[in-house]
Amino acid sequence: MLKLSGVSKTFNPGTVNEKKALTDVDLRLERGDFITIVGSNGAGKSTLFNAISGVFFADAGSIVLDGEDITFQPEYRRSREIGRLFQDPMKGTAPHMTIEENLALAYLRAVKHQRAFFSRVNKEDKAFFREQLSLLGMGLEDRMRQPVGLLSGGQRQALTLLMATMVPPKLLLLDEHTAALDPGTAEKVLALTKDIVARQNITCLMVTHNMKNALELGNRTLMMDAGRIVLDIGGEERKGLTVEDLLSRFRAGTGKDLDNDRILLS
Repeated sequence: MLKLSGVSKTFNPGTVNEKKALTDVDLRLERGDFITIVGSNGAGKSTLFNAISGVFFADAGSIVLDGEDITFQPEYRRSREIGRLFQDPMKGTAPHMTIEENLALAYLRAVKHQRAFFSRVNKEDKAFFREQLSLLGMGLEDRMRQPVGLLSGGQRQALTLLMATMVPPKLLLLDEHTAALDPGTAEKVLALTKDIVARQNITCLMVTHNMKNALELGNRTLMMDAGRIVLDIGGEERKGLTVEDLLSRFRAGTGKDLDNDRILLS
C-alpha cells in the first residue's frame, strides 16, 4: 500500500552544515497497518513524514502510494490522499473561521475530484458535519458557528483529526499529535484516534515519545536512529515485549543506549 525504497535526504550538502537526515530507508506498509515510530530527537521521524507528504523531494529512492509513484508529486497533490496531524494543536485549522467552515474546506478538498472545485456545502453536507462532530463526544456539533480559535487545544486537535479523516485518506500521518496536550486530554484524543483508525480501517503511521503506547497501539513498532530504521517489530515477535525489552533491542541494533529523557521518562 505504501512502499519506500532507498529513500535518502541530505540537507545543506557540501557545506559545514551538511546533515544526512534519511539514509536508504526501506519501508513497506500493507493496507490497514497501524505502525508506531519511536526515536530520539534528530532520528529522522518528522523528516520521514515530510518526505512522504511531499514537504520536500527525496534526494534518492522512490515512494509509492497505493500503486502510484508519488516521489516527485507536489505536496498539495499528496494532501488529497494523505492526512497529517502535527504536535502543535494550532496547526491544521484556521482560527478565525468557524468550525463549520473549517470542516467544509477539508471536506471539499478531499472530494473535489468528484465535484467542481468551487462547490458549496449543502444541507446534507452540514448534517454530515454535525453527525461526525457528535462522534467526538465534545459537544462541538452544537457550536458549529463558533470560531475555531475559541476552542481548547484538545478540541482543536480532535477537530483536526476529524478534518483529516472525515473522508478517509489512503494514509494518515500522526506526528506526536498528543504530545502538547495535558495527560487527560491526550488520553481522550488518543482514544478517538484508535476508534477512528479502526472504524475506517485507515493505514496509519504514528510518531510517539511514549514507549508504552508504541508497544500497545497498532500492529508494528519501528525505532529510528540517525536517519535509519534500526528496528521493525510486529506480529508475534511484538506481543509481550516490555519497554525494557525495546530498549535492549535498540541497544543491540545501534550499539548505544537511547538517551532521550522525554522518551525514557514518559
